[in-house]
Amino acid sequence: MGKVAVAVIVSLWVISVSILVNRIVPEPYMDEIFHIPQAQQYCIGDFRSWDPMITTPPGLYYLSLVHVASLFPSIFIVQAASSFSEVCTTAILRSVNGVLAVLCSIIVYEIITLLRPNLSERKATIFAVVLALYPLHWFFTFLYYTDVASLTAVLAMYLACLKKSYWCSAVLGALAVVIRQTNIVWMLFVACTGVINNTLVCTRDNVEENNIDTAIRKTNRSTSNDNVTSNSNLRRRKFSNALGTDKQSTPSASFFSANHSSGLLDEVEVILLALWHRKWELLVSFSPFLMVFVSFLAFVHWNGSVVLGAKEAHTVSPHFAQIMYFGLVSALAVAPLHCSIGQIVDLFQSFWKRRPISFFQVLIAVIAGFFSVHFYSIAHPYLIADNRHYPFYLWRKVINAHWSMKYLLVPLYVYSWFSVLSTLGKVQRKIWILAFFLATAAVLVPAPLIEFRYYTIPLYFMILHSHINDYHSWLLMGLIYLALNIFTMTIFLFRPFHWDNEPGIQRFIW
Repeated sequence: MGKVAVAVIVSLWVISVSILVNRIVPEPYMDEIFHIPQAQQYCIGDFRSWDPMITTPPGLYYLSLVHVASLFPSIFIVQAASSFSEVCTTAILRSVNGVLAVLCSIIVYEIITLLRPNLSERKATIFAVVLALYPLHWFFTFLYYTDVASLTAVLAMYLACLKKSYWCSAVLGALAVVIRQTNIVWMLFVACTGVINNTLVCTRDNVEENNIDTAIRKTNRSTSNDNVTSNSNLRRRKFSNALGTDKQSTPSASFFSANHSSGLLDEVEVILLALWHRKWELLVSFSPFLMVFVSFLAFVHWNGSVVLGAKEAHTVSPHFAQIMYFGLVSALAVAPLHCSIGQIVDLFQSFWKRRPISFFQVLIAVIAGFFSVHFYSIAHPYLIADNRHYPFYLWRKVINAHWSMKYLLVPLYVYSWFSVLSTLGKVQRKIWILAFFLATAAVLVPAPLIEFRYYTIPLYFMILHSHINDYHSWLLMGLIYLALNIFTMTIFLFRPFHWDNEPGIQRFIW
């Protein structure tokens, strides 16, 4: 019932808003002027032509062909179109993302119920609907961009991995990479979480005491006999904590709800030990991901770059400030949690309990933040020349309003990241958090352009794994998202403007 309710609710706004958008903006706009003609070339069977301004692979166009093929028989019967190519209109191609948005909401619901099996169906439904309202995802549902397809493929890949369908997950990962090449990072992240989950759960469930005892004996050979017993007991407790088999931990079939009192090094130690003992089994299970990764490396070598077109405008750049921006955007996306007085007090209390190490961590983070924004803050030509996006005004009116502003914002960036990591740390293992941070950095740091669309996938992973329990926080998030969506769509549809040096109507988008 939950999946049906989510699908129906999301379909209601997808259909109604799509009709409105296609009526007021019937012609391709912004990046659509590249994507739609390219898809229409595929519709007439021309798979050799390629617009050199398109940077992403043709995955979205292949999905569009499947979508058009499913609609063509009924459209042909009612004589609305006489050929396949005639069905590939702007409205029909945009509707691909509408269908994918509904599918994505169902996938999100499935992931929520898997990660949180004790959550009621009603709450899972509300949470999935709220995430479907996330402004960046919601807005591009109605345009022919790659964002919705990219998010849907990545989350479908992750869902299959959670269900231990690794071959299916790898196939969906390949699809995600064909839609947007940076999704190779998220495929590796999903494979990594699958390995972590598989090794720790199996090790804990099977209670491989012999392997643990062997590791303990090997590491204790260099110690004196008087210390063997105490060291063994200490290491056994570390292994038990990392595996979640400690007597004080709550038994659970889910890796994500295991005991999290272990340290990062303890978890790495246990995982490496388990990997060594199950290396061939894991290699066979996760070999499909390896094949996709090798194929991607071969493509990059053949292409000479990660991007397909407009390579000069999308060169890899050390944009470390992008990580700072993502932390703040993520905290604001879950503002009822991260921007509350209670969260600030809880974070301060946790720092105070762990002093002085916590204050040293804050100092290092602040120094790294200042270093990032001073040396690695990039103003891409697209950012400062295009006033049709939110980042243009944020850069001009906030970050670049005064030379000191980018430094004054550093404490906010640092707080945002500590709040996000603290929230994740309450329910996720440290090694999972490290993998998430590295994957996010790998996607965002090389990107020279400040583009909030790039933040969508890591933000979804962050929210799904934060386990926000406050029902009112979710409702408030939904209201904030709804208000932002109404505002942005109203400006986009009903407040067009003109550029002096360029003909045509301009519209404001994310």
